[in-house]
Amino acid sequence: MSSEPSTLAQKLVARASGRTGVTPGEIVNCSVDLAMFHDSSGPRRLKPMLDELGARIWDKSRVVLVMDHYLPERDEESRRIVRIARDWAQEQALPHVYDGQGICHVVVPQHGHIRPGMFCVGGDSHSPTGGAFGAYMFGIGSTEMLGVVVTGKIWLRVPHTLQMHWSGHLAPGVTAKDMMLHMIGRFGMNGGQYQAVEFAGPAVQALSMQERMTLSNMSAELGAQAGLIAPDATTRDWLAAHGVPEADLQGLDAWTTDPGAPLTRHEFAADTLAPQVAAPHSPANTSAVGQHAGTRIDVAYIGACTGAKLDDLRAAASVLRGQRVASGVRLMVAPASQQDQAAARAEGVLQVLEDAGAELFPTSCGACAGYGDSVGDGTTVISSTARNFKGRMGSATAQVYLASPYTVAASALKGRIADPREVLA
Repeated sequence: MSSEPSTLAQKLVARASGRTGVTPGEIVNCSVDLAMFHDSSGPRRLKPMLDELGARIWDKSRVVLVMDHYLPERDEESRRIVRIARDWAQEQALPHVYDGQGICHVVVPQHGHIRPGMFCVGGDSHSPTGGAFGAYMFGIGSTEMLGVVVTGKIWLRVPHTLQMHWSGHLAPGVTAKDMMLHMIGRFGMNGGQYQAVEFAGPAVQALSMQERMTLSNMSAELGAQAGLIAPDATTRDWLAAHGVPEADLQGLDAWTTDPGAPLTRHEFAADTLAPQVAAPHSPANTSAVGQHAGTRIDVAYIGACTGAKLDDLRAAASVLRGQRVASGVRLMVAPASQQDQAAARAEGVLQVLEDAGAELFPTSCGACAGYGDSVGDGTTVISSTARNFKGRMGSATAQVYLASPYTVAASALKGRIADPREVLA
């Protein structure tokens, strides 16, 4: 390692580039530890380019394919896209294929593919989720992915680090989603453009692994390349529970930002944070829930990699236990993975949600990206997803508000946007 103080991002990039140290602004060539893509971003685009070049995958053991966007196949186009992915996976004899197991950003770490210190790329904009585990992971397009799967390398401009330091502790009913919406509201969707955002401080360290994944996932909404959290005992325990060998969990203390490292630090107080809501049509259009309290809703959606992991389902159930959603409100629940759905079923969490009137949907991207059961014309939706761009969830006339699963569940209960703290109290 470099004798100069370095950020976590610098250390991860230095390791990938075979250097003892790197400086922000430098361009380096990095070796890729893992390349992930899904049915939408992967084979249907990569196969014809590879065939044209007569090229092969550099290391199949380092490639992960997840079918999640076009499942379940609702029409002939969906069936065609998924068929291409399945046929190509079989043709290539890929060892790591997850078909219908859930959303890639949740499924990949749940199967032990991401570890601290790794350098990874993904064919999806929310690939920075891997940064929650102390890995450098970012999203790339199909042409860049072609270069990676053929050579195992990619060039990178070493990023500057923005450190979001959260002091204190979150109040009950306030989550990582609220933290993230608050930061996006403060800095805008380009506030971290091409930079590495690092989340730090006591409030971040107190978060569960799945809550940390929410922070890293939505660093994409800040425009950041990566969203990093230094690994600790929480990281170690979660990865060990998901099959990562102990030998791969040694030396985690090295993956942290040194005192005096070059970064820009922003301070936040978790104790004073209220539940946040992003109004249509941007995650940056965020304010405290009180600004929108009383807005009538038609649909409450708990889904996506950002908002339907086990912890998210538990949060919604804690609000809805023994209650029924308001008349005229449709509560849609699409767990993020089969693993999380099974755990929620075993714990009784899904039963609580179904007893409250929830409709259960497949463990796929679904309405978050406007596939399958998307929302209709003129509907007002409150959603636990990451984005509320016009038309993102289906109809361009839908009005989509973003919030945490606590706030989505409380709003479903009241039939209007509501502060979950009032229900929990």
